[in-house]
Amino acid sequence: MHRDRKAVPGVTKARSASVALLLAATALAGCERGSSHEAGPSSTGPGGCPAAQAEAQAAVARAEKTDIPWNGPASGPTAVPGKTIVFVAQTMTNPGVAGVAQGVREAARVIGWKVRVIDGEGTPAGIQAALGEAVALSPSGIVIGGFDPGSTSQQVARATAARIPLIGWHAVASPGPSTRPRLFTNVTTHVDDVASISARWVIARSRGNAGVVLFTDASIPFAQHKSELIRKALAACRGVRLLAYENIPIPDASSRTPREVSFLLSRFGSRWTHSVAINDLYFADAAPAFRAAGEKGSGPPFNIGAGDGDPSAFQRINSGQYQAATVPEPLSLQGWQILDEFNRAFSGRAASGYVAPVHISTAANSAGATTWNPSGYRQAYRRIWGR
Repeated sequence: MHRDRKAVPGVTKARSASVALLLAATALAGCERGSSHEAGPSSTGPGGCPAAQAEAQAAVARAEKTDIPWNGPASGPTAVPGKTIVFVAQTMTNPGVAGVAQGVREAARVIGWKVRVIDGEGTPAGIQAALGEAVALSPSGIVIGGFDPGSTSQQVARATAARIPLIGWHAVASPGPSTRPRLFTNVTTHVDDVASISARWVIARSRGNAGVVLFTDASIPFAQHKSELIRKALAACRGVRLLAYENIPIPDASSRTPREVSFLLSRFGSRWTHSVAINDLYFADAAPAFRAAGEKGSGPPFNIGAGDGDPSAFQRINSGQYQAATVPEPLSLQGWQILDEFNRAFSGRAASGYVAPVHISTAANSAGATTWNPSGYRQAYRRIWGR
């Protein structure tokens, strides 16, 4: 989530030196930058939520299956020659964005196109400048790589006026074509499915009794929507309590997450049993704080990332270092899909409509791998393109 990110405009909310003042303020902090607030009381205890727990366990078992055959497009236009694509990245320090960009580069070598990546460096001004530069290059197509097109409306309008097709990756909340903003298509898994399965993993893993911290970036509509869906799904189990809702902008995660995690550990102690983050990178940044506090890498808290499943997330999972699971985006596949969608646009065809299935990766089912993609996609796209 799916990492579509921009910095939050406005002032930064500083932590009060007084813990007492901070505890009083958190109830009002809402979704301000870097804020945390404790959810309202909910029922906990041995009763858990038997029906929701049973449903969650069945859903998680399905999502953990690894023998997933290719169910994407089997036909389409052959490769149009001589195209140039510009990939505008929200920030290349975001492993999900970088993973998709690498998939685009790999696919471009196969289809015979040129690719240029321009890094927006995670700030509104940087992203606007990057997209403006991309439009000025007059490429065949532009990828909106992990940021809200609404933050670059002038540049998007210029691209549309120049008839440059735009394809998003985690650019808007839903996969498929978009009219406002105008995107030929948006490549992502279904955010509802990702949010739901990550919450169900917590319910199943905890047997219906958990204290959860949820990490998000409220500056990004896609991420904010995902976290609200996660919160709603967690509420389906009366034995699960949302302890805190941490809003940390992704560009600030490396500096803010360790401090926030240290504070949360001192605040909640053993009540904090599970975490969900809209992006795996929060757990990379949280690991030093967990380690400094003497927490075991294998948990608790047991942590699941609701996107994007980059290699470092798999490494933490496989080595039992402060992350137990991820709901990975098939980053390489999505890079190939982006080029296939452009090829359809250049050929006057409709978007493929393909959406990758939701999956959960753990140490038990990843077999030491550092990525997850359905099998057969490279061969399928090569056949379609005649390559």
